[in-house]
Amino acid sequence: RYVNGHAKKHYEDAQIPMTNHKKAEKQEKVQHTVCMDCSSYSTYCYRCDDFVVNDTKLGLVQKVREHLQNLENSAFTSDRHRKRKLLENSSLNSKLLKVNGSTTALCATGLRNLGNTCFMNAILQSLSNIQQFCCYFKELPAVELRNGKTAGRRTYHTRSQGDNNVSLVEEFRKTLCALWQGSQTAFSPESLFYVVWKIMPNFRGYQQQDAHEFMRYLLDHLHLELQGGFNGVSRSVILQENSSLPASNKCCINGASTVVTAIFGGILQNEVNCLICGTESRKFDPFLDLSLDIPSQFRNKRTKNQENGPMCTLRDCLRSFTDLEELDETELYMCHKCKKKQKSTKKFWIQKLPKVLCLHLKRFHWTAYLRNKIDTYVEFPLRGLDMKCYLLEPENSGPESCLYDLAAVVVHHGSGVGSGHYTAYAAHEGRWFHFNDSTVTLTDEETVVKAKAYILFYVERQAKSGSDKL
Repeated sequence: RYVNGHAKKHYEDAQIPMTNHKKAEKQEKVQHTVCMDCSSYSTYCYRCDDFVVNDTKLGLVQKVREHLQNLENSAFTSDRHRKRKLLENSSLNSKLLKVNGSTTALCATGLRNLGNTCFMNAILQSLSNIQQFCCYFKELPAVELRNGKTAGRRTYHTRSQGDNNVSLVEEFRKTLCALWQGSQTAFSPESLFYVVWKIMPNFRGYQQQDAHEFMRYLLDHLHLELQGGFNGVSRSVILQENSSLPASNKCCINGASTVVTAIFGGILQNEVNCLICGTESRKFDPFLDLSLDIPSQFRNKRTKNQENGPMCTLRDCLRSFTDLEELDETELYMCHKCKKKQKSTKKFWIQKLPKVLCLHLKRFHWTAYLRNKIDTYVEFPLRGLDMKCYLLEPENSGPESCLYDLAAVVVHHGSGVGSGHYTAYAAHEGRWFHFNDSTVTLTDEETVVKAKAYILFYVERQAKSGSDKL
């Protein structure tokens, strides 16, 4: 269904045009051409354009599944594995690169597009290159979703499975494990996408989705699921026992702390002042990412004659986010002292910075009838993003605790949120890669800094290195 449309072409070739008379005769006996995935054993019907839930009266679909499983477990499997290993080794050898004169293996694995799923692929590749976050999931023990007679067998997906039979954490873990192992050129995240369909109805179907919206839903649901039990062991216990995560991190969302909040969680102070009586109101809000406006003076596209005009920087966007702002008539503040809505000013301070700072540039905005894209280039640093001046109490921070280095960038190519294409740049072991669905290419820093960023992932600097600042 997804890989080059190979099986779908067989279905299309089998559709022989019929006359109206023959169509009427065979109307009651409509043939449904189906395709079975030999890895997940899920079955897809092209006429219905959906996964098959039911079986024939004779249970033929299940018989095919059992037959495939028996083949997999049969004696000649070892010979097949031997041949597969040779193929993998030859494909790995073809992925050798020359870096600084020496030959090195390109171990990056792409993610196949399952029909406009580039928004998901770009986020997954970005998260897979945030080492602290990725390692936590890869070190989790595997979950067996079934027990009894079917224990140990591969799970195939049907729409009849209940929500209790799917685990976003488990499929996310499997996907992260499949990346960077170097055994295949591209991995199909079909099982993960199926779970996304199950628990995030907004992302059902094969239309283009917003990558930032997907990332927020993904992190929120991972956070929610991690609060539950894990093979009988509380996930919070696993979080405390993981030595790579600091026990001092107390950022909570909905009263709970998981690896999601420990890595991405920060705290904002929202300060509102009534302009009539001067009453000050303060509120602390946890965040997993910051959504930054591109200042209006930079939104108009520059023509060739305006190349020397002012360039928008990430600092401009951060300053716009944290600067004192007078709320307009539609956002009047309910002053508890005046007992009515009054004009007021608002200012954000960052009370606590996260380990990984995720910055979302608001490139899509609504006009009267449609959602437009702001295509302005925003200059951003690869190293030394200094967040100290945005802190509520900068004096309590160490000299380098506010410096961040870039780990990944998600880019949207195209003009609309419901169209276009997403790719990602990410750093891995000192080298930059460009992830374009199933294609992964080695790139350089000069190419990365020219990208029109949509989402930026900055990692807190650990060791003292360099003095580059924004």
